[in-house]
Amino acid sequence: MKDYTATIGLEIHAELKTSSKMFCSCKNDPDEEKPNKNVCPVCMGHPGTLPVLNKEAIKHVLKIGYAIDGQIADFTEWDRKNYFYPDIPKGYQISQYKYPLISGGKLAGIELTRIHLEEDTAQSTHDIHEKSLVNFNRSSVPLMELVTEPVIHDAETAVRFAKELQLLLRYLNVGEANLEKGEMRVEANISVSKTKTFGTKTEVKNLNSFKAVEKAIAYEIERQIDVLESGEKVVQETRGWDDSTQST
Repeated sequence: MKDYTATIGLEIHAELKTSSKMFCSCKNDPDEEKPNKNVCPVCMGHPGTLPVLNKEAIKHVLKIGYAIDGQIADFTEWDRKNYFYPDIPKGYQISQYKYPLISGGKLAGIELTRIHLEEDTAQSTHDIHEKSLVNFNRSSVPLMELVTEPVIHDAETAVRFAKELQLLLRYLNVGEANLEKGEMRVEANISVSKTKTFGTKTEVKNLNSFKAVEKAIAYEIERQIDVLESGEKVVQETRGWDDSTQST
């Protein structure tokens, strides 16, 4: 790696296994094939609707917190993550920021920053006629987000951690965490540097297989080194993994 050190932090989202959604009584069924069947005014973001917390989802996250020896919050609150996409029509996602349910902890030797709870978005699909369709069956499904400390230094370690998390979620029976079904999604923040300070990071989003996680991180490390070796600067940006070109 030409004397460069890679620094990687992971953000992993995992849908939780509950009977109903995060803030309403609609069925949480990841295998439902009929679009917009398990929906109501709450999970479709209609004005004036009132969300009600799913206690089972909170218990699931607390169970994970105990398993990773994290600090269990004695006070927590919810925040609005404001942005507009067609899959979140109310213009914000109900999430947690300053006061997460779980702080700290360790899994597979990797130190964790936090684990918090939020609602999943709806699913957008784009057809060959350049039309976008939105399926709200997934909207407001309980979603756990785990954030690691930036202490990972290679793609193989990142994959081992993600596999260990999948195993933990299944062992605790809180989620199936099938990447190919979108029940678990991995995002990697990657930077390289010759010094002890962090380099400029890029974020690779929505990696949906362990092979994609490994290849995307390895590719991005080499790409950033090539950029720096050519005398240019790495641009902080969000990238995706293109499996057809094997590049970000």
